[in-house]
This record gives sequence, structure tokens and C-alpha cells, in this order.
Amino acid sequence: MNQKEIIRLLKDMSLDEKIGQLIQLSGEFFSANDISIGPIEKLGISKKMVDLTGSILNVVGAKETHEVQERQMQKQPHHIPVLFMSDVIYGYKTILPIPLGLGATWDLKNVRQAFVNAADEASAAGNHVAFAPMVDVVRDARWGRVLESPGEDPYLNARFAENMVNGLQENLKNKKGQAACVKHYAAYGAVEGGKEYNSVDMSISNLFQNYLPPYKAAVAAGSEMVMTSLTTLNGVPATASKALLSTILRQKWGFDGVIISDYASIFELIKHGFAANEIQASEEAFNASVDIDMKSPCYANGLQPLVTNGQLDEEKIDQAVLRVLNLKNRLGLFEDPFYGASPEREAKSILTSSKRQLARKLSQESLVLLQNDNHVLPLNKEQKVVLIGPYASRKTLIGMWAIHGNPQDTITIADGMKRFIPDLKVYQGTDLQRSKKLLKNLGFLNEKEIAEAISTPKQEQKNNQEALEAAKKADTVVLALGEETYEDGEAGSKTDLRLPKNQRQLIDQLANLGKKIILVLINGRPLVLNDIKDKVDAIIEAWFPGTEGGNAIADVLFGECNPSGRLTMEFPYSSAEEPLYYNHLSTGRPESNSQHKGRFVSKYLDCPSGALYPFGYGLSYCDVDYSSLQLSANEITPDQDIKVSINVTNTGKCSTTETVQLYFRDEVASVAQPVKRLINFQKVQLKPMEKKRVEFVLSLSELSFFDNTGNEKIEPGFFTIMVGPNSRDVSSARLYFAG
Repeated sequence: MNQKEIIRLLKDMSLDEKIGQLIQLSGEFFSANDISIGPIEKLGISKKMVDLTGSILNVVGAKETHEVQERQMQKQPHHIPVLFMSDVIYGYKTILPIPLGLGATWDLKNVRQAFVNAADEASAAGNHVAFAPMVDVVRDARWGRVLESPGEDPYLNARFAENMVNGLQENLKNKKGQAACVKHYAAYGAVEGGKEYNSVDMSISNLFQNYLPPYKAAVAAGSEMVMTSLTTLNGVPATASKALLSTILRQKWGFDGVIISDYASIFELIKHGFAANEIQASEEAFNASVDIDMKSPCYANGLQPLVTNGQLDEEKIDQAVLRVLNLKNRLGLFEDPFYGASPEREAKSILTSSKRQLARKLSQESLVLLQNDNHVLPLNKEQKVVLIGPYASRKTLIGMWAIHGNPQDTITIADGMKRFIPDLKVYQGTDLQRSKKLLKNLGFLNEKEIAEAISTPKQEQKNNQEALEAAKKADTVVLALGEETYEDGEAGSKTDLRLPKNQRQLIDQLANLGKKIILVLINGRPLVLNDIKDKVDAIIEAWFPGTEGGNAIADVLFGECNPSGRLTMEFPYSSAEEPLYYNHLSTGRPESNSQHKGRFVSKYLDCPSGALYPFGYGLSYCDVDYSSLQLSANEITPDQDIKVSINVTNTGKCSTTETVQLYFRDEVASVAQPVKRLINFQKVQLKPMEKKRVEFVLSLSELSFFDNTGNEKIEPGFFTIMVGPNSRDVSSARLYFAG
């Protein structure tokens, strides 16, 4: 349809029809021709508004979306197709590593292509909008949703944001893409105490400099939609924030796409104490520029009274509806309501060999080698190796938010390792979690499932003893431990970031045998490993590695590929250090280089300060030497970029991939600046004993900061330029800007 036809359609719609386009309901409302009265009564909306609903949540599958689309279009007076939306955060059926693992790849090109693949699968199944990417900057590992984010750095998250959006939307025109919906706007990752749905409070400079850049990058890349956060920001719920939505997003950034609330977040304005009832909640959210109300009764019941009593001009509703209709038109739904989906295309598109191959490569690149004492890795397949641990044979390697993925499609660690050692012996050793209370608190497991997850004391003892006996006969133990799937993700906040007690006890028992131990971790957040690292010889952080996770882990263990993952969240010494992040401010009394000595500096009495494993950290099977950092000039001007160069030398006997990282610090500014900030990086391939000169081009605009009115500025003075393999181990030089 052309724009004139869209406008003509809009003018011919009744107010109820228009409001229907601004409502999103979930699949249980549309599972049959005669909708069950239960969901309607529970939500408190009329059957008429259900029939007029403009978008549907979490109905996927070509057959299912066809059937629902046909029924809904028949009920709609103008036969307007519905939008199908769903979480496709890190894959649809071919599941990638969790986004925190994708962040650890630092591989923008392949991540983009992986999101092209995910969009192809999802579109073949009839989905139109992917609730992705999630690019919240995350600095507190206690928050379960860190698994959905690329990490703690605004620059890196912004780069991933633009590439994920571009990947999802690359094939929109030929109906093999997904409209991207960036989330959660804004600053959801800064919830107090790492507690889900909690408040966020921060300075304006912090917001603009550290939290807004990834969303802005997604919008600049053309993201069709933006989803609001479930939290308050500086006392105002994000879903009703005119400053965030109208002023910054719409006016400053020029976003003219669709804004959607998060699940029930308009209704939750009442719970926040920001609105008295559904009508006021509707008014606040709508006036802030929220177009679609996800799974709440507010717009369905509240918008019409607001128009009737003159509090809301119908012209504003028309503007919101037009944005929704324009999105449907850009997707071609008026011509093809099924978006090219079919059972045949679906069957041919999902879990193809090429998609699995890319998922495997990204899983390989996401693995972070945290420790490799005495070069115990890679393994020699002639060694006597035993695989022990609750994750040894489990297929649940895809993580909580791979909601459309099937664990049965997953390659286990045992499956992967048996390619190298066909007669590999595998033992459980212990359960993932033996706390019935914690498993119950996860909210997803029924009593039967909880009972099955926890072995009886007798069975636990038997599992443990079998594992220990097998370990005695082996040279090397590969120990697969980690978190239960539902310990991470939404509402997965925790105060204790250690492995469960029973897993730590198994490590102690194995360590007493004097065998080489390779610890492989399956988890969705940084963990506390301070009391474990000296009991094992090597540690591989594998995250939830996805469908091809077992193959990727085995490839790294046996040296088929050299680990190249680099952390994008810091690992703490203690849970109490959180939030923890590399780009923090200095204090007047820093622990090092302070005018004070001893007690009266910024430190803990009972724990080292900073990270056990810093941002950007990761080992490989080769050592890389950095030397001869140079700047092309000592002074930078608005018209003259500076070249920053450094030698990197592979001193090992194997090829490797090195992620060379560029940081800077503004030494003196009118708003105190972080000790360092990432501004660029390069992934460099190095053959054995090869040396390369790596060069970055640095422009003055990259040295800017935001003040407490949200204005970007650059002030005269000195800057420290730093290059290294991670945020801690850097070489530095000084640069001057005269103004």
C-alpha cells in the first residue's frame, strides 16, 4: 500500500479499531475460534477488544501463525493483519551463545550474520518482530538478565547493537528478516542491588555517557521498534517518561518508529505509585509516546474514556496507529499477511548445516580461557581423560531466554569430546543444585521436577564415589559445572555468585587426588572463583554456549581451535564487590598512587579491590607480546587525527587471534571521568612467531564526555592513551588538546 492508501484506511477506522492496533495480547487469547473466557476475565478486557488486537505475543510456527492470522483478519472490520512478535534474543531454533558470550567474541561481523540467520528462521515460522537486541549496559552480576546483554561497556554494546539490528533487518524486503525491537530503554541494567524490577537512580552525565549510547546506536542503525524498561529512572517509570521517550528518543534522536511497553509495564505504573488507576496510567504512558500496550488492560479500557472526556485528542491516537500501520506496511503484510512463512520453508530454514556451523564458530570464539597453569591445555587425546560433572551429558546448554530452542537439538559436552575420545568415560559426580528451596524459588519447576533434580542421599553418594574412583585412574579430569538454567535470566537475581556448595565440595575431593583438573563452566553471569582457581589447573568460561556448545567446547579442549574469547564483564573476588566495572571513577584516595598510605585509601579490609579477571581479559594457547606504543603526534586538533600504533608479537608455536584494545582517560575535566574508557579494538590474526604493527586512527570527537545537563563536550587538557590485551595490562602514552 502507498501512504495515501494507509491514510485513507486510518480515516475509515473506528476509534475502537484504532485502539485495537495499540494492544498486544499473548497467545492464550488466540488458541481457539471461541476464545476461552479465562484469559479475558483475568486481564479484564472485552472480547471485542481481543478481536481487534493489533499484535500478538509468542505465537510462532508457520501453521500456527497462518491459522491465527486468518481468524483475526476475518474478525477485523478492515481485515488488517496482526503483527506476531516474540523473543528471538540469541537465536530462534539454532541457538547461539547467550549475548554475554556473544559479547566475549568481540566478533561483530559474524554476530551480524548470526542475527541474519536467526531472522531467517523466525520469519520462516511466521514471526515479524524480534524483541532484540537487548543492549542494556550491565555492571552488576547479581542481576540475572546480564546474560541477555553483550556486557558492561557502552562502546562495545553500541557496536553490537548496530550489528545485531542490521543483521535482523537485513532481509526485511524479501521477507526473511525481523523488525528489530531494541530493549530495555533505558538503563534497566543499573537496577539497585542487582535486584530485578528495582529502581534506577543516576546522574544525567552517567546516563548519557554510559547507558544511552547502545540504544542510540540501535536507533541510528534503523531499529523499527523500541521497548521501554520495567523500572523507574530517577523516580519516573521509564514507560511514562516524557524525558526519555518524547524528548530524547523522538526529538533528539529522531526516532519515528513504534514504541512498545514491556510486559504489563503500563499497568505497573499504578504499582509504582505513579498513577492512580488504569485510565491515568494510560494517559501517562500515551502522552509519553508509548504506542503499544503489551499485555495490560490499560489501553483497552483507558484510551476511549480519555478521548470521550476530552483529555486525549484522537489525533494523537491517529499518530500512534499510523506508526503501527506503517510498520505493517513496510513488512508487506497488507499484500502478504503470512510474510512468506510456510511449513515447507520453515522445515528447510531451521537448524541447517550452515547455521549450525556459524553457531559453532561463535561458540568457539565465546569461550574464555581464564586459567591454564603449566599449559595443561590443549589436551592430548592419548591422555587418560575422564569427564565428570552435572553438565557432562546435559543438553540444557542453551540458557533461559532461548524460548523457542529445543534442548534435544543440542550437542552435549560428552558428545563433543567423544569425537576425540570415542570410549570416553562420563560421570555425573553431583547434582547441579541440591537446595530444594532455591529450585522452588526459580518458579519454573514443579514438585516432581524438583524431586527429580535432586538425587537421594544414597544416589548422590554413589554418583560421587563413582566419579572419584574414575578420576583416580585418569591423568586428567574435565569437570563440567555451573548454574541451573533458571538461575539466570529475568527474575534470576542472586546475592551469592559462588558455585553451589555441593559442586565446590566435588572440586575439593577431586583436588585431593592430585590429578590435573580442567574446569568448564556453564553459566550466565560472572561467578566468584577466588576460592576455586588454586584447586584446578585450567578454567574455561563457556557461558550457556548454545546448540553447538558441546562441539565448540571439545574443539577448544583438544586444540582444534585456539581460544580467543575476551571477557566483557569483570569477574569479582567476592559477590559483595558488585556492582563491579572497569570504567569506574577514581576517588580522592585511590588505593594506588594516593597521597595517603595504609588504611585510609579506597579499599576493602577483607578482599582485594577490583576484579579477579578484568574486562577484556582472556588467555590463548600462545602468548602475545605488546611493545613500542607510539602516537603520530603529541597534540591532537579538530582537523588532525592521531595514529596510535603498537607492535603485537605471537611468541608461541600456534596461530592465534588477539583482540587489541584501545582505551583513553581524560585526565582533568569539569565532570570527573573514568580511569579508562574503551574507544576501539581490532581482532588480529597472528601466525606462530609473527609480529604485526597494529594501528588505530583516533579523532578528537572520540575523546568527548557528557556533562550533567546531557551536553557532549571536549575540554582542553591531557589525555592518557592506552593499548593492551585487556583493561588492566596496558601500555600508555600522553596526548594533549590545546582547545
